[in-house]
Amino acid sequence: MKSIFVNLKRFDVPRDKGGVCPCDNPGDWIRKVIQDSIDLGIGLLQDIHVVYFIPEALIIPAQEALASYPENRRGRLEIGCQSVFRDNVLPGKNFGAFTSNLPAASAYQIGCRWSIIGHSEERRDKQEVIGFYQPDWNLNQSTREKCSSAVDRIINREVLSAMQQGMDVLLCIGETAEERGGGDFEEQQVRIKKVLSDQLLRGLEGITKFLPDRAIVIGYEPIWAIGPGKTPPGKDYIQFVSALMKDIVKTQFGFDIPVVYGGGLKEENAAMISGINTIDGGLVALTRFSGEIGFYVNELKSIMDQYSA
Repeated sequence: MKSIFVNLKRFDVPRDKGGVCPCDNPGDWIRKVIQDSIDLGIGLLQDIHVVYFIPEALIIPAQEALASYPENRRGRLEIGCQSVFRDNVLPGKNFGAFTSNLPAASAYQIGCRWSIIGHSEERRDKQEVIGFYQPDWNLNQSTREKCSSAVDRIINREVLSAMQQGMDVLLCIGETAEERGGGDFEEQQVRIKKVLSDQLLRGLEGITKFLPDRAIVIGYEPIWAIGPGKTPPGKDYIQFVSALMKDIVKTQFGFDIPVVYGGGLKEENAAMISGINTIDGGLVALTRFSGEIGFYVNELKSIMDQYSA
């Protein structure tokens, strides 16, 4: 079974307010997204599981829209949330002091059974918080590694909170340009291996007690290649990294882990990505990067068709 994950980011903000939602009422927009997804059979493609990670404000209308269709039309389409807080609401513990945070219990209560955790944007936010305390954290390798270690430990708390609540997790990891360093690919491989190994060992610590009841998938984000005008990694690079991560997890934790490409699954790279035998799917955000920039279900369907061709 392959997995296509869709991160709908800040689609709760209309375009005239600075967001990317093409509708003045984002709730109407997400309901239309679900309707179009059902009409196009997004959840019915053979051997492909699909999860939409949705901003908190839109989760309930999305869940309600999806629930209005019978199971045989929903297929393998699910709604998930965009990370959870590192602590949770539990019987006998603090039940209310989570203002501005999303505990896993809250996400679960509104129907989410998946969460995306450790996305590069979330990691950058945590680095910025650390930067208020230690502004020079990024000046040398030693302080960068300390910062990365701290962020990984927070991410791990979130993963454990989600899985303990009964949720499955897409855990995103990846290397920055500084971490990858210069030189040819052979020289870079040593540094890449260390960075990704550290992230995996810290991010997955303690999860085996939740397996096999819960699922965890790695989303590989080549952070150095994300953004306008940047060149994405080629097939050999992605194959090396995904095989490396599978081997690390198998060796250190004793189970086989799916890895999806999180650098942006698009129509132009879907066929190439699907041809990599160590990749088990992809992560989509926008489907259109020029003109009317945004997410369009018919274009997602085209991406999925190219991937499964």
